[in-house]
Amino acid sequence: MCQLLGMNCNTPTDILFSFEGFHRRGGLTDQHADGFGIAFFEGVGCRLFLDDQASAHSPVSDLIRRYPIKSKNVIAHIRKATQGRVALENTHPFHRELWGRNWIFAHNGNLEHFAPARGQYYRPVGDTDSEAAFCHLLETLRQRFAEPPPLAELTAAVRELAASIRAHGVFNFMLSNGDVLFTHCSTHLHYLVRQAPFSVAHLVDNDVSIDFAEVTTPSDRVAVIATQPLTDNETWTAHPKDTVLVFRDGAPLMG
Repeated sequence: MCQLLGMNCNTPTDILFSFEGFHRRGGLTDQHADGFGIAFFEGVGCRLFLDDQASAHSPVSDLIRRYPIKSKNVIAHIRKATQGRVALENTHPFHRELWGRNWIFAHNGNLEHFAPARGQYYRPVGDTDSEAAFCHLLETLRQRFAEPPPLAELTAAVRELAASIRAHGVFNFMLSNGDVLFTHCSTHLHYLVRQAPFSVAHLVDNDVSIDFAEVTTPSDRVAVIATQPLTDNETWTAHPKDTVLVFRDGAPLMG
């Protein structure tokens, strides 16, 4: 299946180290070669890069690796197609507007017999189960809340929707509005929080290390979430299954 990568921080941070290992899983260290994408929030704005080529060989991937964009919320996805042809319109992350904010979504899994009702506001452009799930999720939220609800109510609604959609199959996803990052795990997701005292990290997919103590400040905090751990000398936490976590300012919110 696909590979997911997310980052949530308390200060704008670049994702170059994590992406250096992650992009290699799209055709080099893994067989996810059906396209990739990455979305960076900058304030309420959002930069979105997509390519239907394998990320390990894509010139768009090369551009991203040379372009140190700093962001507090990032979602990246490497695709292994299960539903929908290999095409730009089927490449994650998907993007829509809700309540005057950009929303980004990426999915790893396969939803069978999932055919939500035609939405009034949100309809898929492509033909993936993933985009259909995203449109259904936002459609339901917009119909239920005319304005952005408090985070606790929004989280409860996302959890309810995730439970109903995962009845159709594997539903690992990441969802962000640039303020918080929602994650849901059906099978495989892992996360870690980097904060002081920082140490050296070494990638699994490439022989590259970085000493975060040299490139951070003591107040920095960064949460990294991935389908499989990206480093082999840090402690990653398995994401609880059938659970939605909410990351804000570089840490999972409790409760």
